[in-house]
Amino acid sequence: MESEYFLASKKNKLKVFSLGGLQEIGKNITVFEYGQDIIVVDCGIAFPADDMLGIDLVIPDFSYLVNNKQKIKAIVLTHGHEDHIGSIPYLLRDVQCPIYGTRLTLGLLEIKLKEHRLDNTETVCVVPGQTIKLGNFSVEFIAVTHSIADAVGLAIKTPTSTVVHTGDFKIDHTPVNGEQIDLQRFAELGRAGVDLFLCDSTNVEVPGYTLSERSVGAIFEQIFDNCPKNRILVATFSSNIHRIQQVINSAVKHKRKVAVVGRSMVNTVRVAQELGYLTIPKNVMIELSEINNYPDHQLAIVTTGSQGEPMSALSRMAMSDHRQVAIKPGDKVVISASQIPGNERAIGKVVDGLFKKGADVITDSSMNVHESGHAKREELKIMHALVQPKYFMPVHGEYRHLKRHKELAVDMGMKKENVFVMNLGEVLEINDKGARLNGNVQSGQIFVDGLGVGDVGNIVLRDRRHLSQDGLIVVVVTYETATGELLSGPDIISRGFVYVRESEELIEEAREIVKKAFYKCEEKGKYDWLRIKNAIRDELRDFMWQKTKRSPMILPVVVEI
Repeated sequence: MESEYFLASKKNKLKVFSLGGLQEIGKNITVFEYGQDIIVVDCGIAFPADDMLGIDLVIPDFSYLVNNKQKIKAIVLTHGHEDHIGSIPYLLRDVQCPIYGTRLTLGLLEIKLKEHRLDNTETVCVVPGQTIKLGNFSVEFIAVTHSIADAVGLAIKTPTSTVVHTGDFKIDHTPVNGEQIDLQRFAELGRAGVDLFLCDSTNVEVPGYTLSERSVGAIFEQIFDNCPKNRILVATFSSNIHRIQQVINSAVKHKRKVAVVGRSMVNTVRVAQELGYLTIPKNVMIELSEINNYPDHQLAIVTTGSQGEPMSALSRMAMSDHRQVAIKPGDKVVISASQIPGNERAIGKVVDGLFKKGADVITDSSMNVHESGHAKREELKIMHALVQPKYFMPVHGEYRHLKRHKELAVDMGMKKENVFVMNLGEVLEINDKGARLNGNVQSGQIFVDGLGVGDVGNIVLRDRRHLSQDGLIVVVVTYETATGELLSGPDIISRGFVYVRESEELIEEAREIVKKAFYKCEEKGKYDWLRIKNAIRDELRDFMWQKTKRSPMILPVVVEI
């Protein structure tokens, strides 16, 4: 006989919602709630858009999780990419719970936890095929192939529902590490009955099949064969262990030493080697400080900076700003990554800088030096055919990706009303009667700027954009409160608007405008500093627009004596 608790738990509804990763690229995080239990799947960051001036990272709004932290049983991770684990230290400031992941995923996470002094966090290592119990949830880990080792999909079960979440995946029949995706398990779950399917949508617009990661290794072989005299530098994502392994394999074959550049690359290679995910023969790796001890034809350098990040190692090399590596004419530089949308200009600037220094630059547009870790359309069809879900929720993509994925599912026989293209914070409820959208939880994005988390919002960003586009004028006046007499000023300081010494006539006219605005307030007997500031700002704004057709930010400073 079923326990009273189990019978009661069957009456609960499964709630599923995302705080990131819907209608955007990055900061993937999905929440599953059943009764008094919550599990969080992934917790990633996004990189700032061009108009987010000065912002370092974008993280999810964790308000709902913080307000319900007593319900959270665990954070469950699918793999170790930044857009899936990068926000965990920020969540752990307010929420304490165990974290489950595979060995490499936890190895990469532990670097972050140490940096944020969160070493006491409980982490639990799992392996594909293992099932764990978390309150009303059981979570099974399923092996998948991706652009990082140790990636998994999930089968999440409650007393009333079964959910399959692919995580990020591709179908690679010849993976570098030999560990294939467990398609058989996905098929078994499909035959048993899957209520809800969450699936990676990143490459849904791309027809065909994703090539095996080994195909990139063959291209590296060609590059090394055709470069017998010069250095070879390869820029890629630090987390792409399989790509790094193939660069090392080619270097070993061609009797080259390998040095790694960039803090994240150094940390990842160290952790992956310690855990056995990188196979490196003895005396192949050298310190960066040793590269001048070897001739160019005996060197290969693996570096960060494939996305043109301003402070990355490759960017600093391109701008002659790296202390230890200077680009030489004839250097072969391979950018082994696809361009993340929004990074095109930054990457183009780096490539330009490398060419100016005489380097021969290879990108994925000139040779197949990169292959995606995300399933293309035909692979997605295979997964849908295996899982055969009742309901489908496309995840991990911008709106067009989610919409296209819905169309794919409908083409394969699903009813339109059973596919949910959702917004961040929108709640999908599932019980024995069906699935429906029901309400919203607080969601959004929080900006990280230096050590500040959330103290920069849309208003501050608006001001930064204003300053960057139109510049700043500071007006300083001093007056006597009792008499209203102007004692000094107005002094006008311009930054990013006009150069004062070359615009003396304009500045002198501006001073007169400010005086008139001040005396208008005096005539009305309105000496309070707020009225004076507003009057100066309004009059000067109108004047500058008439004279220059520009609208600088105007900051009046009124000193009362």
